[in-house]
Amino acid sequence: MNNILRRRLFAVAGMLVFGASVSAIAADPYPSRPIKIIVGYSAGGAVDLIARSVGQRMATILGQPVIVENKPGAGTNIAVKALIASPPDGYTLMLAANALAVNPSLFQPAPYDLDRDLTPVALVGRVPVVAAVREGSEFKTLQQLVAAAKAKPGAFSVATPGNGSTPHLAIELFQHTAGVQLRHVPYKGGSQALTDVMGGHVDVVAVNALEAAPLAKAGKLRVLALMSPERAAVLPGVPTAAESGYPGFEASVWYGFVAPAALPKPIVATLHAAVQKALESPEVREQLAAAGGVPLPGPPERLGSLIKSEAARYGKLIRDANIKPD
Repeated sequence: MNNILRRRLFAVAGMLVFGASVSAIAADPYPSRPIKIIVGYSAGGAVDLIARSVGQRMATILGQPVIVENKPGAGTNIAVKALIASPPDGYTLMLAANALAVNPSLFQPAPYDLDRDLTPVALVGRVPVVAAVREGSEFKTLQQLVAAAKAKPGAFSVATPGNGSTPHLAIELFQHTAGVQLRHVPYKGGSQALTDVMGGHVDVVAVNALEAAPLAKAGKLRVLALMSPERAAVLPGVPTAAESGYPGFEASVWYGFVAPAALPKPIVATLHAAVQKALESPEVREQLAAAGGVPLPGPPERLGSLIKSEAARYGKLIRDANIKPD
């Protein structure tokens, strides 16, 4: 009986080893099928264009198609929830922007938990927010605008793409820094905000550089300052807020890839390496430059730290200024 039992145990053990070997052989190396990039904005916008540019290069590097899927709505919360609901297998990513860090404070109850629900993969780049006026405006510099706003608190208006948008939060931060008060006029996107500023209905507009640059080149808009740490090639000659008398001030739109929580580290490493190689390509750098931005290569921890610091900075601003979503 002991010999029979022993033989049966050996047989079972052999089957387990064989099964494990077959499973290991059958398991396809990552990636073995198309990868999806979720974008929480409509097609044609800055995030969408950058996602498609980087995704195209990643497809070549990884040897699998990379598909962009647009899921606009609810301030990108729809897209984030779709990402969180996806399996943590490396086949679903999201190219996120500042809203990712802002929304847990802007929306109540918080729609997601940054630490619990997401895995930072790679920072991509940064695009400046700009403060601009119509070409015929009395304001030629940021200093002139500040001086007028201090002389007449609340007399001048500022248009933004909406409550809680990155340009809105950037201009709110600047008002706190400069000690001025502008009357906020929120719009449903940057296009109508720009139209009303050029028409003289609103005094100032805060938008990203991608939207402002063509109008500035056409002589319809005067950009007073960039809110980024450095100047932008797409707007030559335009100073930064720091150069305009506010050293250390910075408020930019940033982009980074995130994945669902619990994404295995080897897959994070593979995706991160692909993004880094994509950022080295002239095509991606040209796309970022066309949007007024610069690439920001670095380890996944750099994106994780940025998300945490932005969540803390903008969370305080949202509470102090009592900012509500549209």
